[in-house]
Amino acid sequence: MEPNLIKISPDRKKIFQQSSSIVIKVGSSLLVEDKLGAIKKKWFASFIEDIIELRKLGKTVIIVSSGAINLGRKILNLKDNDLTLEQEQAAASVGQIELSKEYQEHFKFKGFICSQVLITLDDFTNRRRYLNCKSTLKTLLNLGVIPIVNENDTVATDEIRYGDNDRLAAQVASICDSDLLILLSDIDGLYTESPKKSKDAEHIPFISEITEEIEQMAKGPENDFSHGGMKTKIEAAKVTTSVGCNLIIANGKKNYPISDIAENKATWFLASQSVKAARKKWILNMKSLGEITIDFKAEKALKSGKSLLPVGATKCTGKFSRGDVVAVRGEDGQILAKGLTSFNQVETEKILGIKSEDIPKVLGYNRKPELIHRDNMAFFN
Repeated sequence: MEPNLIKISPDRKKIFQQSSSIVIKVGSSLLVEDKLGAIKKKWFASFIEDIIELRKLGKTVIIVSSGAINLGRKILNLKDNDLTLEQEQAAASVGQIELSKEYQEHFKFKGFICSQVLITLDDFTNRRRYLNCKSTLKTLLNLGVIPIVNENDTVATDEIRYGDNDRLAAQVASICDSDLLILLSDIDGLYTESPKKSKDAEHIPFISEITEEIEQMAKGPENDFSHGGMKTKIEAAKVTTSVGCNLIIANGKKNYPISDIAENKATWFLASQSVKAARKKWILNMKSLGEITIDFKAEKALKSGKSLLPVGATKCTGKFSRGDVVAVRGEDGQILAKGLTSFNQVETEKILGIKSEDIPKVLGYNRKPELIHRDNMAFFN
């Protein structure tokens, strides 16, 4: 195995402690007893305790949860292993209520609020739905809610369904600018080959770059640890590390699966840059669909780390929608930065130069007070 495939741990505890926004994906085999078709009560209670401890540490947590179909198929007495798409959708519809009830009862008993968020692939490929999904999740987190996310299996079709929650969790981590994604499964990470079939199989604790060799390890037909499951986990890691989010593949079978995850055997995929740095780089590399000119006072405010407010904007050009990248031009004509605008071009023209509190009066509806939030802006050096 090439040395550059493994990165010596800088400090797993430190990485975990510094992660302020965490997404946790939990697999169906961990949640549901296969024979009984019911929630594993002791494991589930310990998992909830782990989440609460993270919240007490000030971390935001999103749970991407499987289990709805397996719960629903038991209730509907669907015994066939190979269900049709329609049967899976029916099982998901019934099971989702049961799953949500379990989460709600456990969190409510501990004094926490959770919410149900059902997502399809179209929510990430359709621009308006993507922005609405991002805004909703961010709002829930800001309100102290613990979102429980799952693919909306009831309405998803073969063409649009994710089919696995690893990649769904990666998209959720990306959309929420999370800095850590934990994939809890029945395996403890990536091996050079199947440990069930080879005594020479080596566990890989750290990966700093997803090379072709790493991808081959994950999709080998003889690798029990990669079949179906590990391949999608590598795909998830490619998504998260590209946006500055670290990813852990860990065995979650024991009770309290999160409490000592930094000490347990697992595979850590380490991002080469922070979430903020990755986001800034992405913004600068995007094509600008318009421009917003600002006055000297606004320019000074931006350079001190403030957001761009409508009162400091004097002109806009181009044709852009909410969430598009626009260039920010100073009064002297120099392009200062690029950013993701909170308003479309028509709205921006209407609110140029006005105070943020007057936006609802001008537009007739409420919206964010910033034209471009500071977190969505990247400056040219």
